[in-house]
Amino acid sequence: MHSESCDPREPQSPTGRRILDFEFRNSLPRLRTPSLSSAAPDPSPRSPALSSLPVMGSEARSAVKIVKGEFGYVLEDVPHLTDYLPDLPAYPNPLQDNPAYSVVKQYFVDQDDTVPEKIVVQRDSPRGLHFRRAGPRQRVYFESDDVHACIVTCGGLCPGLNTGGYRGFYARNTIQLTPKSVNDIHKRGGTVLGTSRGGHDTLKIVDNIQDRGINQESFARQVYIIGGDGTQKGAAAIFEEIRRRRLKVSVAGIPKTIDNDIAVIDKSFGFDTAVEEAQRAINAAHVEAGSVENGIGVVKLMGRYSGFIAMYATLASRDVDCCLIPESPFYLEGKGGLFEYMEKQLKENGHMVIVVAEGAGQDLIAESMRSMNHEDASGNKLLLDVGLWLSQRIKNYFTSRQKMVINLKYIDPTYMIRAIPSNASDNVSCTLLAQCAVHGAMAGYTGFTVGLVNGRHTYIPFDRVTETRNTVVITDRMWARLLSSTNQPSFLSSKDIEEANMMVEEEQPKQTVDEEKSMENGST
Repeated sequence: MHSESCDPREPQSPTGRRILDFEFRNSLPRLRTPSLSSAAPDPSPRSPALSSLPVMGSEARSAVKIVKGEFGYVLEDVPHLTDYLPDLPAYPNPLQDNPAYSVVKQYFVDQDDTVPEKIVVQRDSPRGLHFRRAGPRQRVYFESDDVHACIVTCGGLCPGLNTGGYRGFYARNTIQLTPKSVNDIHKRGGTVLGTSRGGHDTLKIVDNIQDRGINQESFARQVYIIGGDGTQKGAAAIFEEIRRRRLKVSVAGIPKTIDNDIAVIDKSFGFDTAVEEAQRAINAAHVEAGSVENGIGVVKLMGRYSGFIAMYATLASRDVDCCLIPESPFYLEGKGGLFEYMEKQLKENGHMVIVVAEGAGQDLIAESMRSMNHEDASGNKLLLDVGLWLSQRIKNYFTSRQKMVINLKYIDPTYMIRAIPSNASDNVSCTLLAQCAVHGAMAGYTGFTVGLVNGRHTYIPFDRVTETRNTVVITDRMWARLLSSTNQPSFLSSKDIEEANMMVEEEQPKQTVDEEKSMENGST
């Protein structure tokens, strides 16, 4: 069957597909991308092309929308308002009349466009898991002049937040945003909306979305939630409650974490700015250390669970002699330990610079000094200052045991980095993320996070970006490049390497039943 057979006037969900078309294409001997027609029918649960998967753990997880194709093609799709409001009218996208886009050959994203999760494959590899490509659609489910949107920022500060907190849903301290009021906020650090941790009460939040008029019948409704993995979990809960109440409200997430630890996506906004600003602290530490005899510069950077900022700042600097991150265990004393390496460096070069991520070495801090069961309002474990602790241990070792006079300078640029405006790269990244989020909500998609996957903006189901955390793989080439750059020991035993490889294997996404069946079909 061909797309001409579909009536484009028929109110249909763009996440569905015609089963006869699917079966016909599967019978063809040549490779073709499965069609996701722009005039696709309502994705009824009766359709075998859409499958519901059980929740991981005890939390209730929404039905996962799986679209299968030939040769192992699997699309993990995002929800759409028509999934539970099938009679919603659609409208022509007003951007089609915008003269700025008249020269673009194909401005609107094709409904068949998807982005693969993995782009490095072998000749016989199945086509694998895909996500829906982000961007403007030809038809929208909101009239732009009537849209009322709510924007909330959550968690810690991060460069780019202006290009909150959940408490803002019930506090009466909202800010009216107009084109004039937001004209130059991208040049400022922090967030003009304000932010907070914790305060998430799903029922209260959805009640207030309705009470504030975001859900009045005369208005269109969209909610944009900016935050890290915890915030995205909260956004998923809000979406589920909105869907339960059958409200015409699109919920879109924009991933924000300066640590770059959100799963699936290539990179989160603010990361480039953080790495760039970290260079200033490293350079200062290098100047200080190199100006005195036996100078040691210790720089603590962000990285609660993931050491990406420390790793990339080290690689970019080339002035760092040792980088310590949460993913790579290390020890201080004994053969092959940090102190032995430091002695060697000081004897050979007369100075050294150490970069340590805030989450590194927590297991080495004495039990009496740490608060293992204490958490902040967002549920994050409170960490002790590993930079101060490490600096003191270094001083004690060299002055008490080695009788060596050292000059140590400790620099913690955390709040300076968090509060600065975003650089040009992050400004562009934030602009594109914001536009893609709006395009998705206008097209009726909901319950999604927008993010880069292999260089392309995509719409990703909430659960995919919250079920695991992006971390540095210490058995990967990037970490090997760092070790080659700093000449530091790996501090790893064969057991550590084996455990690291096992963790990587465990974090690989499990194949769904539908994916396995699809791969079997594609191989026949």
